[in-house]
Amino acid sequence: MVPALILAGLIGWQLVLVGQTLWLCAAAARTAARADVVGLSPSRAARSAVPRSLERGMSVERTDGGAVRVELRLRILLRGWQSPVRVAAAASLGGGP
Repeated sequence: MVPALILAGLIGWQLVLVGQTLWLCAAAARTAARADVVGLSPSRAARSAVPRSLERGMSVERTDGGAVRVELRLRILLRGWQSPVRVAAAASLGGGP
């Protein structure tokens, strides 16, 4: 019974980390899009919006439609561990063509 509870707890915690990473990725994309509109560095702005533990492996790029796309690696259970799975979010403030 106890191992099943521990496993359920670990799975629950992993789901929390996935949700947090998705949320932070979307926030970083919005921050980068705002910086891009005012002429600042989208990459620097996106990196300022996420914890240091997620900056490693982060990519920020402009899409053809004028949006800014941010991609992060998912964390696995502990802060320093990252999976090969990546999530992405894009944001635009309508300044594109």
